Amino acid sequence: MTVPSAGNSWFARSGLLPRVSLLRPRGDHEQSKVTNIELFFDLVFVYAVTQLSHTLLHHLNLIGALQVLLLFLAMWWVWIFTGWVTNWLDPERPLVRLALLTLMLAGLLLSIALPEAFGERGMLFAGAYVFMQVGRTFFMLWAIGDAAPANTRNFQRIAVWLVASGILWLVGGWLDGWLRAALWVVALLLEYLGPALTFRVPGLGRSSTADWNVDGGHLAERCSQFVIIALGESVLVTGSSFADSLRQPQALMAFFSAFIGSVAMWWIYFDLGAERGSRAIRQSVDPGHTARIAYTYLHLLIVAGIIVCAVADELTLRDPQQRTDAVGAAVLLGGPALYLIGNALFKKTVNGTNLPLSHLIGLSLFLLLALSFPWWPIAWLGMATTAVLLLVAVWEVRSLRSVRELLEKQLPD
Repeated sequence: MTVPSAGNSWFARSGLLPRVSLLRPRGDHEQSKVTNIELFFDLVFVYAVTQLSHTLLHHLNLIGALQVLLLFLAMWWVWIFTGWVTNWLDPERPLVRLALLTLMLAGLLLSIALPEAFGERGMLFAGAYVFMQVGRTFFMLWAIGDAAPANTRNFQRIAVWLVASGILWLVGGWLDGWLRAALWVVALLLEYLGPALTFRVPGLGRSSTADWNVDGGHLAERCSQFVIIALGESVLVTGSSFADSLRQPQALMAFFSAFIGSVAMWWIYFDLGAERGSRAIRQSVDPGHTARIAYTYLHLLIVAGIIVCAVADELTLRDPQQRTDAVGAAVLLGGPALYLIGNALFKKTVNGTNLPLSHLIGLSLFLLLALSFPWWPIAWLGMATTAVLLLVAVWEVRSLRSVRELLEKQLPD
């Protein structure tokens, strides 16, 4: 995101501006590389995703699902905002590395608090979250200085929004019960509305996506890596659950089904969709607009779908012969459906086309399975959802083969 002159800002007047620029060097036709420190930072969120999937598994009811949803949205928001910041800052600079490592420590505390965020660890969760959101924003203001005036003003607006929501997070962490949940819902809603309303602040105006000088290729790669993190959790759940159920005769079928389902999800996103999305945002006349919709908002649907699928895999491997109840059906069908919806909207946004027909057919088949779930053993319903995902993946390969060949011709030798 890019900000009116910051020459009169407190940071400039105080003499605290960095002597060496902390911003990434930008080439006219070069994409910024994802650095090792960014990948190291992501390790905390591997743990966070694991915590969320296990929390949902142990609280499979409406209240538990809503609580995990709120925690997931908060976790995604703190990660994607950090992704935006490292899109501008140079992680090879020692001060930026130190900031990322500090955020990593706070993220570890946040992840530890996730299972009991609505219990005794509410203040730990809220404190770690607010520290990451507000602290990172003020560091960004200090780091930019006068180097990018439009972005300075933008982060001043962001700071106002995050400080306001941070108060609600902290007060909610101090309270308990429905008051905590209510305040956290309002805080999260405020934060999610911020980019959509371009961070309008009285006296500071509003931001413009045209000013958000984002490196589209870098942000696309970062989001793709988070999808890999979520898929990795699904594979880990499959392996650990199968190890605990080797003696059950249907566990082997459920195991192969879960693995093939993970492969199909990888194929649906990475075979061509991720590359086309990266190409589209790099060539966009307003990459900030594309990044806000396709990567900041729509990718959370994709990641959420994978997390729910990981829970579904564990359910099918725990007792493959049991009949499917309403809760089990909601998990087994809801996860893949959410994943397809997220991918369909993402591909429509970055490609400027209609929703992919393969994804619409897949969602229709999930609807048919939902109408007949009482007659399915849970392992067989899991295999049916895998078959639908595999169908969508194969359809994508065949229908987009000509597109892939065209792209390969356009790539330089």
